[in-house]
Amino acid sequence: MKPFATLALLATGAALASCQSSPREIRPAPQAMAAGVEGSWVDPNGIVSTFAGGTFSTRTTDTNQLLASGSYTSTSPTLVEINMTSLVRNTQSRVNCALVTPNQLNCTTDSGAQFSLARRT
Repeated sequence: MKPFATLALLATGAALASCQSSPREIRPAPQAMAAGVEGSWVDPNGIVSTFAGGTFSTRTTDTNQLLASGSYTSTSPTLVEINMTSLVRNTQSRVNCALVTPNQLNCTTDSGAQFSLARRT
């Protein structure tokens, strides 16, 4: 073989060998965004609603006074049914909510009133 061809083969081999990667450090995956409605949500008036493990509560932001409590059930990945008792009005009601984006929940009460909640960060 000619010296030039031998040198070319050696250079090609060295170039290919340098392409091999060393073991890479395994990093944990970034935390996924909250699934479903779990977590805290706020309405335009600043009232905070919390969904946690099937329980629902609504509190004021200034005094943390409990306004309503109850339970919720996910009827699909984007639909939630809330059964709650208003401590202010002393009434029970059912509210259906749709998760329209990961950060917006549109709700309709059994009396037809509509409202939206935004995920609290």
